[in-house]
Amino acid sequence: MNKLTIFLAGSVLLFSCGKQKDKATSVITKTQSETFAKDSANIKHIFNTALTEGKSYEWLRDLTQNIGGRLSGSPEAAKAVLWGEQQMKSIGLDSVWLQPVLVPHWVRGEKEEAYYTVNNEKKNVPICALGFSIPTPTNGITGEVIEVKSLKEAEELGDKLKGKIVFFNGAFDDTLINTFRAYGGCVGQRFSGARVCGELGAKGVIVRSMGNRIDDYPHTGSMGYGDIPKEQYIPAAAISTRAAENLSKDLKENPNLQFYFKQSCETLPDAPSHNVIGEIKGTENPDKIIVVGGHLDSWDLGEGAHDDGTGIVQSLEVAYLLKKNNIKPKNTIRIVFFMNEENGTRGAKKYAEEAKLKNENHIGGLESDAGGHTPRGFSIDANKNNTKLVQSWKKLLAPYGLHDLTVGGSGADISPLKNDQITLVGYRPDSQRYFDYHHTAIDTFDKVNKRELELGSASMASLIYLMDKYLYTDDQVKP
Repeated sequence: MNKLTIFLAGSVLLFSCGKQKDKATSVITKTQSETFAKDSANIKHIFNTALTEGKSYEWLRDLTQNIGGRLSGSPEAAKAVLWGEQQMKSIGLDSVWLQPVLVPHWVRGEKEEAYYTVNNEKKNVPICALGFSIPTPTNGITGEVIEVKSLKEAEELGDKLKGKIVFFNGAFDDTLINTFRAYGGCVGQRFSGARVCGELGAKGVIVRSMGNRIDDYPHTGSMGYGDIPKEQYIPAAAISTRAAENLSKDLKENPNLQFYFKQSCETLPDAPSHNVIGEIKGTENPDKIIVVGGHLDSWDLGEGAHDDGTGIVQSLEVAYLLKKNNIKPKNTIRIVFFMNEENGTRGAKKYAEEAKLKNENHIGGLESDAGGHTPRGFSIDANKNNTKLVQSWKKLLAPYGLHDLTVGGSGADISPLKNDQITLVGYRPDSQRYFDYHHTAIDTFDKVNKRELELGSASMASLIYLMDKYLYTDDQVKP
């Protein structure tokens, strides 16, 4: 064979190989394009259904206005369990059951009262006991007030706190755009203030409410005494943000003013309750589970609408939207209404414990516990490859305002399931108004916007659709 013949033969071979490579690339590109188009269409159908045939808003109306606040151990919490079981059955889940769990049972008692006097003027103070606080004596307590801005400042004062009422006035950092970060920056004074000051001999603790807005609504929330002896327990309460501003100002002018407060709360023996669980069985991998949930309990002051009624109805609507659009998941989708997130997370711990005992294979989880406002995205707690996988769906999700797919925590109720393989995700709506209502008497149904709630349901259902279709369970991204 001469050189010309060899050259021509080689050229034909290279040309042929090049054409085959181009053809293969074209086939792959076409397949990817078709898959994207199909996913995009399915997500659009999910949103259309949520916005035109959604059930979440009326479910929320029923839960909040006919049952109301659902503090663990209360009759209302028990009613909510039966309500949740009924709603799951009503949308035709493949199976529904109740998972028993013992929960803490703290009761508020009579309405709290507080006041102080300045220049012969009595100033009433909006106040509420913190969850797990002990009561004051029957006649209340009165004492001089020492204002501090942090736990560290209180600890540094040491013996100077003895016999005093300590006023924690650490405010939200309003420069933080993510208000959950602001909350995390100061909530320690609410939870641990009584423990720190009780050990130092203080008479009681009052805490500035955890919120951005200046108003007259005190925010309750959980607190704890740690391992200090019971004789060092002191009563703890929150006062409204406006009251905190006024008290701080009055203390500067009248450092010896006397503050009075009275509360009659009590911790009762643990009470029986339940997580409510329902599922759509997977068509291909029924032993692989993706859990979706929120917490059924709430604080007692309001109706528990944003915290976490919205998360409950959105989680249920995920299943409703999949069924309504005839999307048959290949993995089992399990809806869980967790009990006792607010003051103990007993439901979450029980669920994870039972999952481990049964050797259940959870590959993913999604939690909604950040309110029912406009969807912004999701926070991802997963290994590096699955984090990248979830972030790769941004083009599908961004048209619906879901731009934020960031690394972060998932949620208190699904986090006990965490391991190196599971992909946990937290639904993240806009946070600017959430702490206006959080743990207050105004966390009521009328504060929830119907369209925002429905957009959240559709956002969650879309993510579950993608997780079910593409999520890989080892440390490799599915090709």
